Amino acid sequence: QVQVAEFGGGLVQTGGSLRLSCTISDRTFNNYEVAWYRQPPGKGRELVAAIDWRSGSAHYEDSVKGRFTISRDSANNIMHLQLNSLGPDDSAICYCNEFVGAWDLGKLTQWGQGAQVTVSS
Repeated sequence: QVQVAEFGGGLVQTGGSLRLSCTISDRTFNNYEVAWYRQPPGKGRELVAAIDWRSGSAHYEDSVKGRFTISRDSANNIMHLQLNSLGPDDSAICYCNEFVGAWDLGKLTQWGQGAQVTVSS
């Protein structure tokens, strides 16, 4: 697991945008696919998007594809998530971590404090 810290959460109106950032401190970060996850109120964590650190190739969960964009700044060890066209269903605590399959989420035992995204209707 990578060591991360999330920044950039906030309150936004429906249709608005936010940009989240994740600082990665693990020295082996370039050997991982790194991912954004989110946890809506009353629900478990779910994958949002993932990016291969070395190549920059990315993939997205269907509900956010076309609205969210994941990117990385390799020189500064920062991963970003641009969230556009936000709606109330996007309200969640957002986390970054290494990418694993959904069935392996239980293996990710160390998480940052997360970034709270709150979308008002």
